[in-house]
Amino acid sequence: MFGNLFIKGLIIGMMVSIPLGPIGLLIIQKTVNKDRLSGFISGLGVASADAIYAVIAGFSLSYILNFIKSHEIFFQLLGASILLLMGLNIFFKNPVKEIRKYRRKGSSYFQDYIFTFLITMSNPVSVFIFLAVLTGSGVVLNISKPYEALFIIAGVFTGGSLWWAILVSGIGIFRHRFNLRVLWWFNKIAGVLIILLVVMASIYFLITGKVI
Repeated sequence: MFGNLFIKGLIIGMMVSIPLGPIGLLIIQKTVNKDRLSGFISGLGVASADAIYAVIAGFSLSYILNFIKSHEIFFQLLGASILLLMGLNIFFKNPVKEIRKYRRKGSSYFQDYIFTFLITMSNPVSVFIFLAVLTGSGVVLNISKPYEALFIIAGVFTGGSLWWAILVSGIGIFRHRFNLRVLWWFNKIAGVLIILLVVMASIYFLITGKVI
């Protein structure tokens, strides 16, 4: 039984991670510009935040859900602003200087993890995505049986982590083919795509009053 719960959680974790948004582009950019470990650890930050949102959605923690819903605009603006600044930062970064800096000083994997974790947590839409996915899959977390929920949450985290490992490994295989000129263009394209995704989401929100 516990194995089935873990597998269900694993599938759910992969389902919510596969669509590539701005954070996915960020992880790809980190993999290309730094290394595969940086990309994977950044992905773990996303998987950790997803697991927390799965707990909130699965247990239907009404107080937290109401707080998130009542402050949805604030969270949306905060997340959009950070992603917009991140897109601009990537666009204007010089990959040559970045590579030299990482070689000279090294890079903080902990910072990579914390940054993507906080970015993902600033997006309240995630909890409602998990509500829809959990409801659609028939998975209900019982607060009186937390040991069962642990297997589902562990599965969600593992599924998300597995997806980021697959993505980062795939990008890493071709990483050696990226010369400095390609890296320069990659930064420009990744930065523009992140900015466009944020702008499109903001326009959609202004027109419909709903988040994507």
